[in-house]
Amino acid sequence: MTTWVENPEGGRARGPAAVARAWAEVLVRPTRFFRTGVAPGDQAPGLVFAVCVAVCFAGGRFLFAPATIPTAFGGPGVSAVVSLLFVAVFLAPAALHLTAALQTVLLIALVRDRAGISETVQVVAYASAPCALAGPPVPELRAACALYGAGLLALGIREVHATSSERAVAATAVPAALVFGYGFRGFDAAATLLTRWYII
Repeated sequence: MTTWVENPEGGRARGPAAVARAWAEVLVRPTRFFRTGVAPGDQAPGLVFAVCVAVCFAGGRFLFAPATIPTAFGGPGVSAVVSLLFVAVFLAPAALHLTAALQTVLLIALVRDRAGISETVQVVAYASAPCALAGPPVPELRAACALYGAGLLALGIREVHATSSERAVAATAVPAALVFGYGFRGFDAAATLLTRWYII
């Protein structure tokens, strides 16, 4: 699951510009992106992409809601830097591969002819693209990013694993809930909005 390929045919380019281009493409032309931008064994760009999204999300939270910065590492500045390093080095890679493992198990149960585990890792990584913007504590924004991410995950699974929309939605329901509902705080945002609307 952690194999990287140096020059995979049809894989993503490397570097900051390539990450930015992939982010824009997956948001604007997701179907085309998943059809052409996911290559067997090419996990390195996807992993870097997921780490960048997670750091942007955490950085946005820290910037707009300083109270969310952990205080176990000294002052706020040091704590924020250490926390972002932890997200980049440990949390994001672990969450990506654990989610991909769960997604693979669900695909085994629901989709007979599938692509490989590497492709699943990449789909999960690139589906997180909207959540780079979900850091600010704006429930409407955070809920929209989570919903879009969940939709991208289902779309990516459908395209990469050549299955139906119904099977893709069924296979991605639990991983999407874990990643976008809990990980990127989509459920909290939805609860806030529901409470606000109920009170109004």
